[in-house]
Amino acid sequence: MVKTYVLVHGAWMGKFCWAEVVSRLEAAGHTALTLDLPGHGEDATPQGTIALKDYSDAVIRLIGDRTSVILVGHSMAGIPISAVAEAIPAQLKALVFVSAYLPRNGESLLQLSQEDHESHTGSYWRQDDPEHYSPAWIAAEGIVDVFCADCSPQIQNMVKSEHRPEPVPPFATPVPLTESNYGSVPRYYVETLDDHAVSHQLQTLMLGRVTVEKRFQLPSSHSPFFSMPDRLVACLTEVH
Repeated sequence: MVKTYVLVHGAWMGKFCWAEVVSRLEAAGHTALTLDLPGHGEDATPQGTIALKDYSDAVIRLIGDRTSVILVGHSMAGIPISAVAEAIPAQLKALVFVSAYLPRNGESLLQLSQEDHESHTGSYWRQDDPEHYSPAWIAAEGIVDVFCADCSPQIQNMVKSEHRPEPVPPFATPVPLTESNYGSVPRYYVETLDDHAVSHQLQTLMLGRVTVEKRFQLPSSHSPFFSMPDRLVACLTEVH
């Protein structure tokens, strides 16, 4: 069966991260769409203007009038894809959370991340003006550890070169979710067992509170689309 996937990158990333996944899905006859969220990748939206709704609105625009969409979110994108499901549930076949934040009604990424006791992100977090939610970045010496310790040197160098500051206000914004909308879309989760960004400890905690149709497990870092794209694609194609 031919499927339509919309792939949404996480924090400090861009659509570039999905290249190996897109090529494999397309080779299997599926449609795979990606985007740079506002302020990410090649999108030049000023950092200081970006809100969580800008992310979900951008994804909704990409989906357009498509239906039966399998909406995939990595890491931070677990929050905006949940907001998209709340807004347009009838157009979605499933949500897939890839090492992603899995919120309940009214939770924010920041709130969930404070329950993550094994993430390495906090050790390398840098921010000029935390009081006013200035953009944040990961210190250069921590990028490989946090995102891609199991990747090739070439991938590690690319991730370091693509790293740019991240808007912080969307992290602190709660996402309102209802059972009638968001709850009506089947959810799947790809767990990453050696994750130093969204640790498996937090993934397990979130999965204990939010029901999913199926859990997949990959022995990867935070970035399975780089380190094991074939195995990640195998998970995605099992979603129905």
